[in-house]
Amino acid sequence: MSEPMLRMYISFVGMILLFVATGLILLARHKLTGVISGVVAAIAYICMLVGGFIILYIVFSGPTPP
Repeated sequence: MSEPMLRMYISFVGMILLFVATGLILLARHKLTGVISGVVAAIAYICMLVGGFIILYIVFSGPTPP
């Protein structure tokens, strides 16, 4: 697999993690209560950090050679 295709798939993983984080945060705030809400929110924020770092890495690593 070529490097540009691998970077594309890695960026898709980052975007999916950001969407999952958004859904989990909404779930934790509006539907869940107590300790379960805190655990789901913590998982959501971890997903958001990992997804954000992946996207930042892909964006700032520059273009790939053709």
